Amino acid sequence: MTAPRDTAPRKVLGRLSLPERRYVAEALRTETVGGVLLLAAAIAALIWANVPALHDSYESVAHHHFGPEALGLNLSVAHWAADGLLAVFFFVAGIELKRELVAGDLREPRAAALPVVAALCGMAAPALVYVLTNAAGDGSLKGWAVPTATDIAFALAVLAVIGTSLPSALRAFLLTLAVVDDLFAILIIAVFFTGDIDFAALGGALAGLVVFWLLLRTGVRGWYVYVPLAVVIWGLMYNSGIHATIAGVAMGLMLRCTPREGEEHSPGEQIEHLVRPLSAGLAVPLFALFSAGVSVSGGALREVFTRPETLGVVLGLVVGKTVGIFGGTWLTARFTRASLSEDLEWADVFAVATLAGIGFTVSLLIGELAFEDDATLTGEVKAAVLVGSLIAATLATVLLKIRNSKYRRLYEAEERDDDLDGIPDIYEQDDPAYHLRMAAIHERKAAEHRRIAEEKATARRAEVTGGASAENDRPA
Repeated sequence: MTAPRDTAPRKVLGRLSLPERRYVAEALRTETVGGVLLLAAAIAALIWANVPALHDSYESVAHHHFGPEALGLNLSVAHWAADGLLAVFFFVAGIELKRELVAGDLREPRAAALPVVAALCGMAAPALVYVLTNAAGDGSLKGWAVPTATDIAFALAVLAVIGTSLPSALRAFLLTLAVVDDLFAILIIAVFFTGDIDFAALGGALAGLVVFWLLLRTGVRGWYVYVPLAVVIWGLMYNSGIHATIAGVAMGLMLRCTPREGEEHSPGEQIEHLVRPLSAGLAVPLFALFSAGVSVSGGALREVFTRPETLGVVLGLVVGKTVGIFGGTWLTARFTRASLSEDLEWADVFAVATLAGIGFTVSLLIGELAFEDDATLTGEVKAAVLVGSLIAATLATVLLKIRNSKYRRLYEAEERDDDLDGIPDIYEQDDPAYHLRMAAIHERKAAEHRRIAEEKATARRAEVTGGASAENDRPA
């Protein structure tokens, strides 16, 4: 006899497990704070670069070189931010990806299908929109990868600013999309934006990674061991001709992200907890400060909508991302016979897909790599990234605000903890102990209400009796 198959219908964007919900909540909390700092840094960069009295100082600081020239590391401040600080960002992305693959939603093929397909479609569609726009307008195809990336920190900052209580399932969907998105962005950078390779430096970097892996596997501890080694690996990777951020991803993927017996958290989770604030609060905002300082004059903004390269970026972020992610999600649900969670509607998925059109950090980085030989076009493409992200954020704000009252009810239901045990009640509906605790709580409340009712009734009888006696004592 064959075992009966699980015929229960699968839900798209259903409720998260409690451990996954806690992880997502902590990760998004840090990313939201980082996103607000990212917004502040981008605004500061635009002001610094566009105020005539400050423009020269911005250029002077951004292009100031420092570092050991003998090691090939005499870089500009902007270059250090893009290749150095973003390695920290991609290190965290590597840990996130490893955790998703071994302990998160991506470890199960059925659950992983939705975010992976949605992310792939959400990268292919913007690239296609860019290519078609530039093919029709006789533009350069070099920037096809610019609109493919989603910036999770920027997207969450928008949510924080507009005050939308997005349900945890949609927030987790957005986070997982961004993780998969980052993975393929890393592959794009490694494959398409690698120049001449210095095999000696690359061999040294690979040897350093092997040492890093062996130290982890033998249980060696201490930041004073790993940080210097990581810097050496990064420097060798940079000099090899492969983008240095690849070193960060590789080291993040090597960390163990499953706890062993006696461990409350895995080493990967502990290190991510320590490094994520550095990434979100310092590395990414500083990169934004020295990458987002582009001209926003009327002429430059007109160029965004008239030049095929920049128009392709805007349409890729606003149209391509939305159509790709929504279409990929719908097709996955359609062909796997899954149904959308009863609490959500397809309009909610469309709104989140629109929000994913906010591409900032990685889009700016790819824009610099794609057009590094044309400073003017690099600046215009950066302006297009900012304009496209702003349009996507505005559209998402409108769509999410329409549904915000329903989101608030769902969010409050997810957070409700009447028995005050630290676990939301929706996760305890099948636990008899929860219902016994709730019964005891209700019995105490009922006893209190009975006591109050008896006191009120006694007081009312006393008033009636006292009133009648006073009336009888009055003279006729």
